[in-house]
Amino acid sequence: MKTLDDLRHTLKRIDGRGYKAYKEIVGAYDCEWWTLFVDHVQGDPFAAPTKIRARVNHNISHLPADLWTMRVRCVALRDFLARTVHRTIQTLPQRHRGIGKSGLISIDVGGQEILERSAVVITEQWVEARIEVGLPASGRTILGKHADAILCQEIPHIIQQSLLWAQLPQQLCQGHVDYAENYDSIQRALSARGLVAFVADGSILPRESGNSTQPLSVEQAKPWLSPDSLQVAFDLPHSVMTQSGGVTRLIKGLGVPRGITLIVGGGYHGKSTLLQAIQCGVYPHVPGDGREYVVTSSDAVKVRAEDGRRIGNVDISGFISHLPQHLETSCFSTDNASGSTSQAASILEALEVGSRVILLDEDSSATNFLVRDARMQALVKKSDEPITPFLDRVEELHGDLEMSTILVLGGCGDYFDVADTVICMKEFQPVNVTGDAKEIARTHQSTRRREVSDSFPPVCTRILHADGLDPSYGRKDARITVRAVDEIAYGGEIIRLEAVEQLVDESQTRAVGYALYLIKQRFMNARTPLREIISALESEFDQRGLDVLNPFFQTEAHPGNFARPRGQEIVAALNRLRTTRFDQIS
Repeated sequence: MKTLDDLRHTLKRIDGRGYKAYKEIVGAYDCEWWTLFVDHVQGDPFAAPTKIRARVNHNISHLPADLWTMRVRCVALRDFLARTVHRTIQTLPQRHRGIGKSGLISIDVGGQEILERSAVVITEQWVEARIEVGLPASGRTILGKHADAILCQEIPHIIQQSLLWAQLPQQLCQGHVDYAENYDSIQRALSARGLVAFVADGSILPRESGNSTQPLSVEQAKPWLSPDSLQVAFDLPHSVMTQSGGVTRLIKGLGVPRGITLIVGGGYHGKSTLLQAIQCGVYPHVPGDGREYVVTSSDAVKVRAEDGRRIGNVDISGFISHLPQHLETSCFSTDNASGSTSQAASILEALEVGSRVILLDEDSSATNFLVRDARMQALVKKSDEPITPFLDRVEELHGDLEMSTILVLGGCGDYFDVADTVICMKEFQPVNVTGDAKEIARTHQSTRRREVSDSFPPVCTRILHADGLDPSYGRKDARITVRAVDEIAYGGEIIRLEAVEQLVDESQTRAVGYALYLIKQRFMNARTPLREIISALESEFDQRGLDVLNPFFQTEAHPGNFARPRGQEIVAALNRLRTTRFDQIS
Protein backbone atom coordinates (compact mmCIF):
# COMPACT_ATOMS: atom_id res chain seq x y z
CA MET A 1 0.00 0.00 0.00
CA LYS A 2 1.23 3.48 -0.83
CA THR A 3 1.80 6.12 1.86
CA LEU A 4 0.70 9.70 2.36
CA ASP A 5 4.18 10.78 1.25
CA ASP A 6 3.60 8.94 -2.02
CA LEU A 7 0.37 10.87 -2.48
CA ARG A 8 2.17 14.14 -1.84
CA HIS A 9 4.87 13.21 -4.32
CA THR A 10 2.27 12.42 -6.98
CA LEU A 11 0.42 15.67 -6.39
CA LYS A 12 3.67 17.60 -6.68
CA ARG A 13 4.55 15.77 -9.89
CA ILE A 14 1.20 16.42 -11.60
CA ASP A 15 0.96 20.04 -10.43
CA GLY A 16 0.26 22.21 -13.45
CA ARG A 17 -0.70 19.32 -15.72
CA GLY A 18 -4.10 18.74 -17.33
CA TYR A 19 -6.97 17.84 -15.00
CA LYS A 20 -7.21 14.21 -16.13
CA ALA A 21 -3.79 13.56 -14.56
CA TYR A 22 -5.61 13.50 -11.18
CA LYS A 23 -6.57 9.93 -12.16
CA GLU A 24 -3.07 8.93 -11.02
CA ILE A 25 -3.98 9.39 -7.34
CA VAL A 26 -6.68 6.69 -7.33
CA GLY A 27 -5.78 4.01 -4.79
CA ALA A 28 -5.23 3.27 -1.10
CA TYR A 29 -2.78 5.12 1.18
CA ASP A 30 -1.42 4.14 4.58
CA CYS A 31 -1.45 7.36 6.59
CA GLU A 32 0.00 5.88 9.81
CA TRP A 33 -3.03 6.09 12.11
CA TRP A 34 -5.67 6.10 9.36
CA THR A 35 -6.15 4.88 5.79
CA LEU A 36 -7.19 6.97 2.80
CA PHE A 37 -8.98 5.46 -0.19
CA VAL A 38 -9.33 7.59 -3.30
CA ASP A 39 -12.08 5.64 -5.05
CA HIS A 40 -13.09 7.82 -7.96
CA VAL A 41 -11.66 11.03 -9.39
CA GLN A 42 -13.92 13.52 -11.14
CA GLY A 43 -13.30 14.11 -14.85
CA ASP A 44 -13.21 17.91 -14.67
CA PRO A 45 -13.67 20.66 -12.06
CA PHE A 46 -17.40 20.93 -12.81
CA ALA A 47 -18.18 17.21 -12.63
CA ALA A 48 -19.50 15.32 -9.62
CA PRO A 49 -16.82 15.58 -6.89
CA THR A 50 -14.08 13.05 -6.19
CA LYS A 51 -15.09 10.27 -3.78
CA ILE A 52 -12.78 9.29 -0.94
CA ARG A 53 -13.01 7.12 2.16
CA ALA A 54 -11.19 7.71 5.43
CA ARG A 55 -10.88 4.63 7.66
CA VAL A 56 -9.71 4.34 11.26
CA ASN A 57 -9.25 1.03 13.09
CA HIS A 58 -11.00 0.69 16.43
CA ASN A 59 -7.69 0.33 18.29
CA ILE A 60 -7.09 3.95 17.21
CA SER A 61 -10.61 5.40 17.26
CA HIS A 62 -11.46 3.85 20.66
CA LEU A 63 -15.18 4.25 19.99
CA PRO A 64 -16.84 2.42 22.91
CA ALA A 65 -18.23 -0.90 21.76
CA ASP A 66 -21.50 -0.36 23.60
CA LEU A 67 -22.23 2.48 21.16
CA TRP A 68 -22.13 0.31 18.05
CA THR A 69 -22.62 -3.40 18.86
CA MET A 70 -26.43 -3.06 18.96
CA ARG A 71 -27.95 -2.24 15.56
CA VAL A 72 -30.19 0.64 16.62
CA ARG A 73 -27.33 2.24 18.55
CA CYS A 74 -24.88 1.76 15.67
CA VAL A 75 -27.23 3.56 13.26
CA ALA A 76 -27.47 6.47 15.68
CA LEU A 77 -23.69 6.58 16.22
CA ARG A 78 -23.08 6.62 12.47
CA ASP A 79 -25.57 9.48 12.18
CA PHE A 80 -23.82 11.42 14.94
CA LEU A 81 -20.39 10.90 13.39
CA ALA A 82 -21.59 12.05 9.96
CA ARG A 83 -23.01 15.19 11.54
CA THR A 84 -19.72 15.73 13.38
CA VAL A 85 -17.75 15.39 10.15
CA HIS A 86 -20.08 17.96 8.59
CA ARG A 87 -19.68 20.39 11.50
CA THR A 88 -15.90 20.01 11.41
CA ILE A 89 -15.86 20.76 7.69
CA GLN A 90 -17.85 23.91 8.41
CA THR A 91 -15.12 25.13 10.78
CA LEU A 92 -12.44 25.05 8.07
CA PRO A 93 -11.43 28.39 6.57
CA GLN A 94 -13.27 28.94 3.33
CA ARG A 95 -10.72 29.61 0.63
CA HIS A 96 -11.17 30.01 -3.11
CA ARG A 97 -9.28 27.19 -4.77
CA GLY A 98 -10.06 27.50 -8.44
CA ILE A 99 -13.08 26.97 -10.67
CA GLY A 100 -16.12 24.73 -10.49
CA LYS A 101 -16.23 22.51 -7.41
CA SER A 102 -12.55 23.17 -6.59
CA GLY A 103 -12.02 23.02 -2.83
CA LEU A 104 -15.40 21.52 -1.97
CA ILE A 105 -15.42 19.08 0.97
CA SER A 106 -18.71 17.49 1.96
CA ILE A 107 -20.40 14.48 3.50
CA ASP A 108 -23.99 13.33 3.10
CA VAL A 109 -25.67 14.44 6.30
CA GLY A 110 -29.30 14.40 7.33
CA GLY A 111 -31.90 16.82 8.54
CA GLN A 112 -33.98 16.36 11.67
CA GLU A 113 -34.42 12.61 11.25
CA ILE A 114 -31.93 9.94 12.30
CA LEU A 115 -31.72 7.59 9.33
CA GLU A 116 -29.47 4.69 8.48
CA ARG A 117 -26.92 6.16 6.05
CA SER A 118 -24.02 4.96 3.96
CA ALA A 119 -21.99 8.12 4.70
CA VAL A 120 -20.39 6.49 7.75
CA VAL A 121 -19.88 2.74 8.11
CA ILE A 122 -18.82 0.84 11.23
CA THR A 123 -17.63 -2.78 11.23
CA GLU A 124 -16.08 -4.88 13.99
CA GLN A 125 -12.64 -3.70 12.86
CA TRP A 126 -12.99 -0.06 11.80
CA VAL A 127 -15.03 3.10 11.32
CA GLU A 128 -15.10 4.77 7.90
CA ALA A 129 -16.32 8.15 6.64
CA ARG A 130 -17.24 8.56 2.96
CA ILE A 131 -16.45 12.10 1.82
CA GLU A 132 -16.67 14.04 -1.44
CA VAL A 133 -13.86 16.41 -2.44
CA GLY A 134 -13.65 18.89 -5.30
CA LEU A 135 -10.08 18.56 -6.53
CA PRO A 136 -8.82 22.10 -7.26
CA ALA A 137 -7.93 23.46 -10.66
CA SER A 138 -7.33 26.74 -12.45
CA GLY A 139 -9.12 26.30 -15.74
CA ARG A 140 -8.24 22.69 -16.61
CA THR A 141 -4.86 22.89 -14.87
CA ILE A 142 -4.21 20.95 -11.66
CA LEU A 143 -3.49 22.96 -8.52
CA GLY A 144 -1.35 20.34 -6.80
CA LYS A 145 -0.42 22.40 -3.73
CA HIS A 146 -4.08 23.12 -2.98
CA ALA A 147 -4.92 19.44 -3.44
CA ASP A 148 -2.12 18.55 -1.02
CA ALA A 149 -3.61 20.95 1.55
CA ILE A 150 -7.01 19.29 1.23
CA LEU A 151 -6.04 15.62 1.13
CA CYS A 152 -2.96 15.63 3.33
CA GLN A 153 -3.81 18.30 5.89
CA GLU A 154 -7.52 19.11 6.08
CA ILE A 155 -8.92 15.59 5.66
CA PRO A 156 -6.65 14.22 8.46
CA HIS A 157 -7.81 17.10 10.68
CA ILE A 158 -11.47 16.36 9.91
CA ILE A 159 -11.02 12.66 10.69
CA GLN A 160 -9.09 13.33 13.87
CA GLN A 161 -11.81 15.65 15.18
CA SER A 162 -14.71 13.47 14.06
CA LEU A 163 -13.82 9.78 14.36
CA LEU A 164 -11.56 9.64 17.43
CA TRP A 165 -13.42 9.17 20.69
CA ALA A 166 -11.00 11.38 22.61
CA GLN A 167 -11.85 14.35 20.36
CA LEU A 168 -15.62 13.87 20.25
CA PRO A 169 -18.19 15.64 22.48
CA GLN A 170 -18.68 12.41 24.38
CA GLN A 171 -21.76 13.32 26.43
CA LEU A 172 -23.61 14.56 23.34
CA CYS A 173 -22.62 11.44 21.45
CA GLN A 174 -23.74 9.14 24.26
CA GLY A 175 -27.03 11.04 24.59
CA HIS A 176 -27.68 10.85 20.84
CA VAL A 177 -27.22 7.07 20.85
CA ASP A 178 -29.15 6.51 24.09
CA TYR A 179 -32.05 8.55 22.75
CA ALA A 180 -32.29 6.40 19.62
CA GLU A 181 -32.54 3.29 21.77
CA ASN A 182 -35.27 4.97 23.87
CA TYR A 183 -37.23 5.79 20.72
CA ASP A 184 -36.82 2.24 19.45
CA SER A 185 -38.00 0.76 22.73
CA ILE A 186 -41.22 2.81 22.58
CA GLN A 187 -41.86 1.97 18.92
CA ARG A 188 -41.40 -1.74 19.59
CA ALA A 189 -43.77 -1.57 22.57
CA LEU A 190 -46.64 0.24 20.81
CA SER A 191 -48.36 -2.84 19.42
CA ALA A 192 -48.27 -4.77 22.72
CA ARG A 193 -49.85 -1.74 24.39
CA GLY A 194 -52.64 -1.55 21.80
CA LEU A 195 -51.31 1.73 20.44
CA VAL A 196 -50.37 3.05 17.01
CA ALA A 197 -48.68 6.30 18.08
CA PHE A 198 -47.36 8.17 21.12
CA VAL A 199 -46.81 11.90 21.68
CA ALA A 200 -44.73 12.65 24.78
CA ASP A 201 -45.64 15.44 27.15
CA GLY A 202 -43.37 18.42 26.63
CA SER A 203 -43.04 17.84 22.87
CA ILE A 204 -42.89 20.88 20.58
CA LEU A 205 -44.88 19.95 17.48
CA PRO A 206 -45.09 23.22 15.45
CA ARG A 207 -42.27 24.07 13.05
CA GLU A 208 -40.81 27.55 12.64
CA SER A 209 -42.47 27.91 9.21
CA GLY A 210 -44.47 25.91 6.70
CA ASN A 211 -41.40 24.96 4.65
CA SER A 212 -39.06 24.33 7.57
CA THR A 213 -38.38 21.19 9.58
CA GLN A 214 -36.86 23.20 12.42
CA PRO A 215 -38.93 23.44 15.63
CA LEU A 216 -40.68 26.59 16.71
CA SER A 217 -38.86 28.11 19.67
CA VAL A 218 -39.97 27.04 23.14
CA GLU A 219 -40.84 30.68 23.87
CA GLN A 220 -43.32 30.73 20.97
CA ALA A 221 -44.73 27.20 21.21
CA LYS A 222 -46.82 25.51 23.85
CA PRO A 223 -45.32 22.23 25.07
CA TRP A 224 -47.63 19.29 24.47
CA LEU A 225 -49.70 18.14 27.45
CA SER A 226 -51.76 14.97 27.17
CA PRO A 227 -55.24 14.63 28.69
CA ASP A 228 -55.38 12.26 31.64
CA SER A 229 -57.86 9.98 29.89
CA LEU A 230 -55.43 9.22 27.06
CA GLN A 231 -52.17 9.39 28.99
CA VAL A 232 -49.84 6.41 28.93
CA ALA A 233 -46.32 5.87 30.26
CA PHE A 234 -43.29 3.96 29.02
CA ASP A 235 -40.25 2.72 30.91
CA LEU A 236 -37.12 3.68 28.97
CA PRO A 237 -33.71 1.98 28.77
CA HIS A 238 -32.00 5.33 29.44
CA SER A 239 -32.86 8.36 31.56
CA VAL A 240 -34.34 11.55 30.12
CA MET A 241 -34.53 15.05 31.53
CA THR A 242 -37.83 16.12 33.09
CA GLN A 243 -39.31 19.58 32.57
CA SER A 244 -38.35 20.43 36.14
CA GLY A 245 -34.70 19.59 35.47
CA GLY A 246 -34.57 16.13 37.05
CA VAL A 247 -34.00 12.78 35.38
CA THR A 248 -36.35 9.86 34.94
CA ARG A 249 -36.73 6.66 32.97
CA LEU A 250 -40.52 7.00 32.87
CA ILE A 251 -41.93 9.05 29.98
CA LYS A 252 -45.58 10.05 29.80
CA GLY A 253 -47.72 11.29 26.97
CA LEU A 254 -50.74 10.72 24.77
CA GLY A 255 -51.21 7.23 23.42
CA VAL A 256 -53.22 6.93 20.20
CA PRO A 257 -55.04 3.59 20.47
CA ARG A 258 -55.75 1.11 17.70
CA GLY A 259 -59.01 1.67 15.89
CA ILE A 260 -60.51 4.78 14.32
CA THR A 261 -59.14 8.03 15.67
CA LEU A 262 -60.39 11.46 14.62
CA ILE A 263 -58.39 14.65 15.09
CA VAL A 264 -60.83 17.57 15.07
CA GLY A 265 -60.83 21.25 15.99
CA GLY A 266 -61.00 24.69 14.52
CA GLY A 267 -58.79 25.94 11.72
CA TYR A 268 -55.20 26.82 12.69
CA HIS A 269 -55.48 25.03 16.06
CA GLY A 270 -52.96 22.31 15.21
CA LYS A 271 -54.87 19.38 13.65
CA SER A 272 -52.64 18.97 10.60
CA THR A 273 -49.56 19.80 12.65
CA LEU A 274 -50.31 16.85 14.92
CA LEU A 275 -50.88 14.52 11.96
CA GLN A 276 -47.66 15.70 10.31
CA ALA A 277 -45.75 14.98 13.51
CA ILE A 278 -47.32 11.52 13.67
CA GLN A 279 -46.51 10.71 10.02
CA CYS A 280 -42.87 11.74 10.60
CA GLY A 281 -42.84 9.82 13.87
CA VAL A 282 -42.02 6.65 11.93
CA TYR A 283 -38.40 7.93 12.20
CA PRO A 284 -36.41 8.98 15.27
CA HIS A 285 -35.46 12.66 15.34
CA VAL A 286 -32.35 14.37 16.64
CA PRO A 287 -32.46 15.31 20.34
CA GLY A 288 -33.79 18.82 20.71
CA ASP A 289 -36.03 18.58 17.65
CA GLY A 290 -39.18 18.87 19.77
CA ARG A 291 -40.69 15.82 18.08
CA GLU A 292 -38.05 13.34 19.19
CA TYR A 293 -40.55 11.49 21.37
CA VAL A 294 -43.37 11.48 18.84
CA VAL A 295 -43.28 7.77 18.03
CA THR A 296 -45.44 6.07 15.41
CA SER A 297 -45.91 2.48 14.33
CA SER A 298 -43.21 1.76 11.76
CA ASP A 299 -45.74 0.63 9.13
CA ALA A 300 -47.92 3.76 9.19
CA VAL A 301 -48.62 5.25 5.75
CA LYS A 302 -49.95 8.72 4.95
CA VAL A 303 -52.43 8.54 2.05
CA ARG A 304 -53.73 11.45 -0.01
CA ALA A 305 -55.56 12.10 -3.26
CA GLU A 306 -53.22 12.11 -6.25
CA ASP A 307 -54.81 13.08 -9.54
CA GLY A 308 -53.08 11.61 -12.58
CA ARG A 309 -51.10 8.84 -10.93
CA ARG A 310 -50.70 5.36 -12.40
CA ILE A 311 -52.50 2.35 -10.93
CA GLY A 312 -51.56 -1.19 -11.96
CA ASN A 313 -53.95 -4.15 -11.48
CA VAL A 314 -55.21 -3.22 -8.00
CA ASP A 315 -58.51 -4.53 -6.64
CA ILE A 316 -60.30 -1.32 -5.66
CA SER A 317 -63.78 -2.84 -5.86
CA GLY A 318 -64.31 -2.43 -2.12
CA PHE A 319 -64.37 1.32 -2.68
CA ILE A 320 -65.20 1.74 -6.37
CA SER A 321 -67.38 -0.58 -8.46
CA HIS A 322 -70.01 -0.73 -11.25
CA LEU A 323 -68.30 1.96 -13.30
CA PRO A 324 -70.01 3.16 -16.49
CA GLN A 325 -69.39 0.94 -19.55
CA HIS A 326 -69.13 -1.97 -17.07
CA LEU A 327 -65.43 -1.35 -16.44
CA GLU A 328 -63.94 -3.94 -14.08
CA THR A 329 -62.44 -2.65 -10.81
CA SER A 330 -61.34 -5.90 -9.18
CA CYS A 331 -58.19 -5.73 -11.33
CA PHE A 332 -58.06 -2.04 -12.11
CA SER A 333 -55.42 -0.18 -14.10
CA THR A 334 -55.16 3.40 -15.32
CA ASP A 335 -52.48 5.89 -16.26
CA ASN A 336 -54.58 8.85 -15.09
CA ALA A 337 -56.33 8.15 -11.82
CA SER A 338 -58.84 10.53 -10.28
CA GLY A 339 -58.40 11.79 -6.72
CA SER A 340 -60.82 9.27 -5.20
CA THR A 341 -59.51 6.36 -7.29
CA SER A 342 -55.90 7.16 -6.44
CA GLN A 343 -56.68 7.35 -2.74
CA ALA A 344 -58.51 4.03 -2.79
CA ALA A 345 -55.60 2.40 -4.63
CA SER A 346 -53.01 3.85 -2.25
CA ILE A 347 -54.80 2.34 0.74
CA LEU A 348 -54.99 -1.09 -0.94
CA GLU A 349 -51.32 -0.89 -2.00
CA ALA A 350 -50.29 -0.12 1.58
CA LEU A 351 -52.36 -3.01 2.92
CA GLU A 352 -50.84 -5.34 0.31
CA VAL A 353 -47.34 -4.92 1.75
CA GLY A 354 -48.45 -5.26 5.37
CA SER A 355 -49.20 -1.73 6.58
CA ARG A 356 -51.99 -1.62 9.12
CA VAL A 357 -52.01 2.08 10.06
CA ILE A 358 -53.41 4.62 7.58
CA LEU A 359 -53.16 8.38 8.07
CA LEU A 360 -55.46 10.80 6.23
CA ASP A 361 -56.11 14.53 6.25
CA GLU A 362 -59.44 15.87 5.05
CA ASP A 363 -57.63 18.80 3.38
CA SER A 364 -55.61 16.51 1.07
CA SER A 365 -58.30 13.90 0.48
CA ALA A 366 -60.93 13.58 -2.22
CA THR A 367 -64.18 14.71 -0.60
CA ASN A 368 -66.28 12.13 -2.45
CA PHE A 369 -63.94 9.40 -1.25
CA LEU A 370 -64.39 10.37 2.39
CA VAL A 371 -68.18 10.80 2.51
CA ARG A 372 -71.48 11.35 0.70
CA ASP A 373 -73.91 13.27 2.88
CA ALA A 374 -77.66 12.66 3.07
CA ARG A 375 -78.62 15.40 0.64
CA MET A 376 -76.21 14.14 -2.03
CA GLN A 377 -77.50 10.61 -1.45
CA ALA A 378 -81.03 11.89 -2.06
CA LEU A 379 -80.02 13.63 -5.28
CA VAL A 380 -77.64 11.02 -6.75
CA LYS A 381 -78.86 7.50 -6.15
CA LYS A 382 -76.42 4.82 -5.04
CA SER A 383 -77.11 2.93 -8.25
CA ASP A 384 -75.54 5.87 -10.12
CA GLU A 385 -72.59 6.35 -7.74
CA PRO A 386 -69.63 3.96 -8.14
CA ILE A 387 -67.82 5.17 -5.00
CA THR A 388 -68.42 3.58 -1.61
CA PRO A 389 -67.20 6.25 0.83
CA PHE A 390 -64.38 5.51 3.23
CA LEU A 391 -66.81 6.34 6.03
CA ASP A 392 -68.83 3.24 5.19
CA ARG A 393 -65.80 0.93 5.07
CA VAL A 394 -63.55 2.15 7.85
CA GLU A 395 -65.14 0.06 10.64
CA GLU A 396 -65.03 -3.06 8.48
CA LEU A 397 -61.38 -2.42 7.59
CA HIS A 398 -60.53 -2.26 11.27
CA GLY A 399 -62.63 -5.27 12.25
CA ASP A 400 -61.67 -7.59 9.40
CA LEU A 401 -58.19 -6.38 8.38
CA GLU A 402 -57.07 -4.82 11.69
CA MET A 403 -56.41 -1.53 9.89
CA SER A 404 -56.28 1.48 12.19
CA THR A 405 -57.03 4.95 10.88
CA ILE A 406 -56.02 8.40 12.08
CA LEU A 407 -58.06 11.01 10.25
CA VAL A 408 -57.94 14.82 10.49
CA LEU A 409 -61.43 16.28 10.09
CA GLY A 410 -62.84 19.78 10.19
CA GLY A 411 -66.16 19.51 8.40
CA CYS A 412 -67.78 16.08 8.59
CA GLY A 413 -69.41 15.01 11.85
CA ASP A 414 -70.81 11.83 10.30
CA TYR A 415 -67.54 10.15 11.30
CA PHE A 416 -68.54 10.53 14.97
CA ASP A 417 -70.72 7.43 14.52
CA VAL A 418 -67.76 5.19 13.69
CA ALA A 419 -64.95 6.78 15.71
CA ASP A 420 -63.34 5.00 18.64
CA THR A 421 -61.37 8.05 19.81
CA VAL A 422 -61.88 11.75 19.07
CA ILE A 423 -59.10 14.23 19.92
CA CYS A 424 -59.94 17.93 19.67
CA MET A 425 -57.06 20.35 19.16
CA LYS A 426 -57.49 23.70 20.94
CA GLU A 427 -54.61 26.15 20.57
CA PHE A 428 -52.24 23.23 19.80
CA GLN A 429 -53.32 21.30 22.90
CA PRO A 430 -55.24 17.98 22.81
CA VAL A 431 -58.58 17.40 24.52
CA ASN A 432 -60.30 14.01 24.62
CA VAL A 433 -63.83 14.73 23.35
CA THR A 434 -64.79 11.15 22.52
CA GLY A 435 -67.73 11.20 24.95
CA ASP A 436 -69.00 14.51 23.63
CA ALA A 437 -68.75 13.30 20.03
CA LYS A 438 -70.68 10.13 20.81
CA GLU A 439 -73.36 12.11 22.63
CA ILE A 440 -73.70 14.44 19.64
CA ALA A 441 -73.98 11.43 17.34
CA ARG A 442 -76.74 10.04 19.57
CA THR A 443 -78.76 13.25 19.89
CA HIS A 444 -78.15 14.62 16.38
CA GLN A 445 -78.60 11.47 14.36
CA SER A 446 -77.53 11.59 10.74
CA THR A 447 -80.07 10.83 8.05
CA ARG A 448 -77.45 9.50 5.62
CA ARG A 449 -77.56 5.81 4.74
CA ARG A 450 -74.63 3.43 4.91
CA GLU A 451 -73.77 2.57 1.30
CA VAL A 452 -72.43 -0.96 1.60
CA SER A 453 -74.10 -3.93 -0.03
CA ASP A 454 -71.35 -6.54 0.32
CA SER A 455 -68.27 -7.26 2.39
CA PHE A 456 -64.87 -5.79 1.63
CA PRO A 457 -62.94 -8.10 -0.72
CA PRO A 458 -59.64 -9.67 0.34
CA VAL A 459 -56.58 -7.54 -0.33
CA CYS A 460 -55.12 -8.65 -3.65
CA THR A 461 -51.61 -10.05 -4.02
CA ARG A 462 -49.59 -9.02 -7.06
CA ILE A 463 -46.52 -10.29 -8.88
CA LEU A 464 -44.12 -7.82 -10.49
CA HIS A 465 -42.90 -8.13 -14.09
CA ALA A 466 -39.14 -7.68 -14.52
CA ASP A 467 -39.41 -6.07 -17.94
CA GLY A 468 -41.13 -3.03 -16.44
CA LEU A 469 -38.01 -2.10 -14.43
CA ASP A 470 -35.61 -1.44 -17.31
CA PRO A 471 -33.37 1.50 -16.22
CA SER A 472 -31.58 1.93 -19.57
CA TYR A 473 -31.59 5.30 -21.28
CA GLY A 474 -30.08 5.88 -24.69
CA ARG A 475 -26.60 4.40 -24.63
CA LYS A 476 -26.60 4.12 -20.85
CA ASP A 477 -27.28 0.75 -19.26
CA ALA A 478 -28.81 2.56 -16.31
CA ARG A 479 -29.94 6.10 -15.61
CA ILE A 480 -31.00 6.62 -12.01
CA THR A 481 -30.97 10.29 -11.05
CA VAL A 482 -32.62 12.08 -8.15
CA ARG A 483 -33.80 15.55 -9.03
CA ALA A 484 -35.50 16.32 -5.72
CA VAL A 485 -36.81 14.47 -2.69
CA ASP A 486 -39.99 13.76 -4.66
CA GLU A 487 -38.66 12.99 -8.15
CA ILE A 488 -36.58 10.18 -9.67
CA ALA A 489 -35.42 9.89 -13.27
CA TYR A 490 -35.41 6.11 -13.81
CA GLY A 491 -34.42 5.05 -17.29
CA GLY A 492 -36.65 7.01 -19.65
CA GLU A 493 -39.32 7.63 -17.03
CA ILE A 494 -39.86 10.24 -14.33
CA ILE A 495 -41.28 8.87 -11.06
CA ARG A 496 -43.18 11.62 -9.26
CA LEU A 497 -43.46 11.15 -5.52
CA GLU A 498 -45.05 14.41 -4.35
CA ALA A 499 -47.81 12.47 -2.61
CA VAL A 500 -45.38 10.12 -0.84
CA GLU A 501 -45.00 12.44 2.11
CA GLN A 502 -42.95 10.16 4.36
CA LEU A 503 -39.90 10.41 2.12
CA VAL A 504 -37.99 13.05 4.05
CA ASP A 505 -34.49 13.05 2.56
CA GLU A 506 -33.11 13.21 -0.98
CA SER A 507 -30.68 10.41 -0.11
CA GLN A 508 -33.67 8.22 0.76
CA THR A 509 -35.14 8.96 -2.66
CA ARG A 510 -31.82 8.06 -4.30
CA ALA A 511 -31.86 4.75 -2.42
CA VAL A 512 -35.42 4.13 -3.64
CA GLY A 513 -34.30 4.54 -7.26
CA TYR A 514 -31.38 2.16 -6.86
CA ALA A 515 -33.60 -0.28 -4.94
CA LEU A 516 -35.79 -0.65 -8.03
CA TYR A 517 -32.69 -1.57 -10.03
CA LEU A 518 -31.56 -4.04 -7.35
CA ILE A 519 -35.00 -5.65 -7.35
CA LYS A 520 -34.75 -6.16 -11.11
CA GLN A 521 -31.24 -7.62 -10.83
CA ARG A 522 -31.58 -9.93 -7.85
CA PHE A 523 -35.10 -10.32 -6.49
CA MET A 524 -37.31 -10.95 -9.49
CA ASN A 525 -39.18 -14.22 -9.69
CA ALA A 526 -42.26 -14.93 -11.74
CA ARG A 527 -43.95 -16.46 -8.69
CA THR A 528 -42.80 -14.17 -5.86
CA PRO A 529 -45.44 -11.76 -4.48
CA LEU A 530 -44.50 -8.10 -4.18
CA ARG A 531 -44.65 -8.22 -0.39
CA GLU A 532 -42.09 -11.05 -0.29
CA ILE A 533 -39.77 -9.15 -2.65
CA ILE A 534 -39.80 -6.14 -0.34
CA SER A 535 -39.26 -8.36 2.70
CA ALA A 536 -36.25 -10.00 1.05
CA LEU A 537 -34.86 -6.60 0.07
CA GLU A 538 -35.14 -5.30 3.62
CA SER A 539 -33.42 -8.43 4.94
CA GLU A 540 -30.58 -7.72 2.51
CA PHE A 541 -30.28 -4.18 3.90
CA ASP A 542 -30.22 -5.57 7.45
CA GLN A 543 -27.47 -8.06 6.66
CA ARG A 544 -25.28 -6.20 4.17
CA GLY A 545 -26.11 -2.52 4.59
CA LEU A 546 -26.90 0.07 1.95
CA ASP A 547 -23.75 -0.60 -0.08
CA VAL A 548 -25.68 -3.35 -1.88
CA LEU A 549 -27.67 -0.62 -3.62
CA ASN A 550 -24.74 0.60 -5.71
CA PRO A 551 -23.83 -1.93 -8.43
CA PHE A 552 -20.72 0.09 -9.31
CA PHE A 553 -19.10 0.19 -5.84
CA GLN A 554 -16.45 -2.42 -6.47
CA THR A 555 -15.27 -0.85 -9.73
CA GLU A 556 -15.98 2.85 -9.40
CA ALA A 557 -16.82 4.64 -6.16
CA HIS A 558 -18.19 4.39 -2.67
CA PRO A 559 -21.98 4.73 -2.28
CA GLY A 560 -21.78 7.39 0.42
CA ASN A 561 -25.03 9.18 -0.35
CA PHE A 562 -27.78 6.67 0.46
CA ALA A 563 -30.24 6.89 3.36
CA ARG A 564 -32.46 3.92 4.07
CA PRO A 565 -36.07 4.19 2.93
CA ARG A 566 -38.88 2.07 4.27
CA GLY A 567 -40.30 -0.71 2.16
CA GLN A 568 -43.52 1.33 1.95
CA GLU A 569 -41.77 4.10 0.02
CA ILE A 570 -40.01 1.66 -2.32
CA VAL A 571 -43.38 0.10 -3.14
CA ALA A 572 -44.89 3.56 -3.62
CA ALA A 573 -42.25 4.27 -6.28
CA LEU A 574 -42.90 0.92 -7.98
CA ASN A 575 -46.59 1.68 -8.08
CA ARG A 576 -45.98 5.08 -9.68
CA LEU A 577 -43.42 3.99 -12.28
CA ARG A 578 -45.47 4.03 -15.47
CA THR A 579 -43.64 1.10 -17.06
CA THR A 580 -44.26 -1.22 -14.13
CA ARG A 581 -46.52 -4.19 -14.81
CA PHE A 582 -48.24 -6.44 -12.28
CA ASP A 583 -50.28 -9.66 -12.36
CA GLN A 584 -52.76 -10.50 -9.64
CA ILE A 585 -52.66 -13.92 -8.05
CA SER A 586 -55.43 -15.55 -6.08
